[in-house]
Amino acid sequence: MASPAVEALAAADPPGGAGLVEVAFKVNGERKRLSIDPRVTLLDALRERLQLTGTKKGCDRGQCGACTVHVDDRRVLSCLTLAATLQGKEVTTIEGIADGDELHPVQRAFIDHDGFQCGFCTSGQIMSAVKVVEEREVRTDDQIREAMSGNICRCGAYPNILEAIKQAKDGGR
Repeated sequence: MASPAVEALAAADPPGGAGLVEVAFKVNGERKRLSIDPRVTLLDALRERLQLTGTKKGCDRGQCGACTVHVDDRRVLSCLTLAATLQGKEVTTIEGIADGDELHPVQRAFIDHDGFQCGFCTSGQIMSAVKVVEEREVRTDDQIREAMSGNICRCGAYPNILEAIKQAKDGGR
């Protein structure tokens, strides 16, 4: 037997598409239009509706950073962002930061410094690191750590991630 909360949600969205919202936005430079339940997160829309599976579902509670993407050039946790709020916005995922076959400098630095072990957190780490390099005036290791504090690596690759960010920040040197 379903809980009263689950039954209430099921009753709120009758079969046949009633209750769906239309949302149009850009993802990695391409216009997308979705007809979705207003409760769908950006993370689920990306992975399940748009087949962009590079963005990972970690904790699904906004605590690990594995789902980090950019919305209008800001880092956001896609598991906490409702897709319906993206009307007219621009979303960039890990699939959209390279320039064709040329990796983004942060991606290259992560490879150079082995900034991943299992790889599960890597896309979120890279998406955060891109913005840290672009928007932050970070000079010290502690400032980089603070700027990346919302991204968790369960494998403990933090020293390598730090070196990768420093390389990218210094223009690849």
